[in-house]
Amino acid sequence: MKDTTVSQSTEPAESGYADVNGLKMYYEVHGKGKPIVLLHGSFMNIPMNWAHVIPSLARSRQVIVAEMQGHGRTRDVPREFSYEGMADDVSGLLKHLKIVSADVLGYSMGGGVAFQVAIRHPEQVRRVVILSGAYAHDGWWPDAEASFATMNADMFKGTPIEEQYLKFGNDPTRFPEFIKKVISVDVKPYDWSNEVKGIQAPLFIVIGDADGVRYEHALELFRAKGGGKMGDIHGLPKSRLAILPGTTHIGMMQRASWLVPMITEFLDSDLNPSPPTF
Repeated sequence: MKDTTVSQSTEPAESGYADVNGLKMYYEVHGKGKPIVLLHGSFMNIPMNWAHVIPSLARSRQVIVAEMQGHGRTRDVPREFSYEGMADDVSGLLKHLKIVSADVLGYSMGGGVAFQVAIRHPEQVRRVVILSGAYAHDGWWPDAEASFATMNADMFKGTPIEEQYLKFGNDPTRFPEFIKKVISVDVKPYDWSNEVKGIQAPLFIVIGDADGVRYEHALELFRAKGGGKMGDIHGLPKSRLAILPGTTHIGMMQRASWLVPMITEFLDSDLNPSPPTF
C-alpha cells in the first residue's frame, strides 16, 4: 500500500544557526506546543527526510529539525563523524533554544543519534521514537551491514542525495569525501546494548517488515523494556514496538500517514493505562 500523503511546505517560525561544539548547526522550529526534535538519516537533510512529517506534527507540537554535521546547510568541520558527537550537538542545540526537555525522534542514522542523546543526556529527553534505527552494528541484516563498506560517491551520482548536496552550496569536489565520512560511523563495530536497555525514557521502536534492521534486534530491546508479555494479564509496557507491513528501510519515510498518528498517540499517552476489557 502506497502512502498517499501530500507533502506540504511550512514556513518555520524560527530558523538559523546554533554555535555548538565547533559547528554552525542549521535548525528550524515549526509550530507550537510540546517540543519534539527530528533527526534525519544518513546523507539527508530537513526537506528530504521530513517534508511529509513536519506539517502534520506541527499542528499540535513545536517541531525542531536540525541538519547534522556536514549535512544540508550545516557545513562539515575537521572532526570525526560519530553518533556520540552528533548527540552532543543535539544537546547543545536544545540548550541554545533554551528547551529543558523534549521528545526525540530519529530515523536510520538519526535513530542512532537519538539513542545516544538518551544515553548521554537523559535529563533532556522525555520520550524517544526510533524509526529503522540500530543500537549495534550487527542489528542490521548481514547483507545490509556488509553493503555499507561498498558505498561510494559514484552510487549517488544524479540522485536526490547529490542534487540536494549541491543545492545547499556544498563543494562538489568534496562529495566523495562527504559520502565516505558519513558512512564511516557504520563501517566500524559498535554495540550499545547495555546502555540502551538502561534508558529510562519510554521508547517507541518502529521497523519495516522489509527493513534493514533485524526483527530480533528490535525485539531484544523491546523485551528489555517490558515487552514480551501478555498485556491483558501483566499490563501494558511503557515502551512500544511496531513492524510496518510492506515497508522497506527507505520506504519508512513514505509511511507518514501511518507513522504520525501512532507517534502522536504514543507521545500523548498515559504510560500507566489499564488494559482494555470486554
